[in-house]
Amino acid sequence: MVLQRDTDVRLWGEAKPNTTVRITAGWNLQDYRTNSGKDGKWSISIPTTHAGGPYTLTVSDGTPLTFNNVMLGEVWLCSGQSNMEMPMKGFKNQPVDGANMAVLGSRNPNLRLFTVKRNSSTAPVDDVTGKWSEASPAAVRNFSATAYFFGRLIQDYLDVPVGLVVAAWGGSACEAWMSDDMLKAFPEASANIPPVDGEIKSKNRTPSVLFKGMLNPLIGMSMRGVIWYQGEDNWNRAHSYTDMFSTMIKGWRELWGQGEFPFYYCQIAPYDYSIITEPGKEIINSAYLREAQMNAEKIVPNTGMAVLMDAGWAEGIHPSDKRTPGERLALLALGKTYGVEGIGCESPVYKSMEIKGDTVIVSFDRAPEWIAGKHSFESTQFKLAGEDRVFHPAKAWISRSKVMVRSEKVPHPVAVRYAFENASEGDLFSTDGLPVSSFRSDNWPDDRPVKK
Repeated sequence: MVLQRDTDVRLWGEAKPNTTVRITAGWNLQDYRTNSGKDGKWSISIPTTHAGGPYTLTVSDGTPLTFNNVMLGEVWLCSGQSNMEMPMKGFKNQPVDGANMAVLGSRNPNLRLFTVKRNSSTAPVDDVTGKWSEASPAAVRNFSATAYFFGRLIQDYLDVPVGLVVAAWGGSACEAWMSDDMLKAFPEASANIPPVDGEIKSKNRTPSVLFKGMLNPLIGMSMRGVIWYQGEDNWNRAHSYTDMFSTMIKGWRELWGQGEFPFYYCQIAPYDYSIITEPGKEIINSAYLREAQMNAEKIVPNTGMAVLMDAGWAEGIHPSDKRTPGERLALLALGKTYGVEGIGCESPVYKSMEIKGDTVIVSFDRAPEWIAGKHSFESTQFKLAGEDRVFHPAKAWISRSKVMVRSEKVPHPVAVRYAFENASEGDLFSTDGLPVSSFRSDNWPDDRPVKK
């Protein structure tokens, strides 16, 4: 396993009731003692040193249990739904780009992997099922692709052991990863929390069941931070996602008791949601969910969002490119958590618009080297609307740090939108190659024009 370096790492377990539990740490050859309760449970925090290993860790209540090949390094929790869970081998009919060669070159004893087995529960559980493995072709093939590419880059740059703990379930809702207390602020969700021993109508979408079955046993695990890739299941509930996601992050931090640890997440990638919309039903625009994710970054400290406007797949909700999201999450960690200088890690963001005659001038934050196009100084992803709220395609061109937008059909523009559809492919970037998120200048509640 990997334990978090340079901290007081929390260890816990079960032993003989009312017994002294002795812990011997191989990295400093020190003994630590605590007592188990009448239920046999015990917990202790012991100091770890700088990165290194392998060490032994021995726990004894009279009968010793020794863990071998223990490393001290960086530990990250990796959670979310299918785009986090998707293994390097891919899903059936859905490959991961470049996976076979990446798997072949994956042998690395300083990169350790742990996958929490799926478990949906109406009551909090104490244990998870899984095992630690050193990175190897056999282990990496079945491990989260996004998490692997994240960890590979982190380990390669920092040159210390890295441990990745994946707790993810495809199709899972944000509500499923939240505790009962966190959901109190959301009556629609809390009303559907099943009672203990009650029926779980959806094993991956029912509120609180994955928190109880997969996350609860990990709470308190000493770690550096969290990476998260989720939101596709909430695409039709964007109105509540900013508050819900923010509440989840704050709730996890409170339970862990390790301060405002880093929390980096992927913005959902472009996808044509009409494919999964029932005939006759309204096709909901997932750009509102991407906007909700972007807003969470603004209100929750020590977070960062990896924008994936150039890494989607219009025909599939599981893009084959998993290296891009994994490495963009790693850039956020390297730049914001580990303080690596000289790299870009955050995408430019929409700042403001100015109207001059028939032209809208768009400005950006986090763009010190200005804005770049994909292959030109023009963008095909902008639309303008007038007072009627009807959006029309517009011509857009980059002018140094700004984008100028104009449409002959909108002589008096009042609002601008960029890539604000389900499956738009972004074509604006920072000079570091990080894409601009879809955005809008208006706050109109829906996409309907004004009735005259």
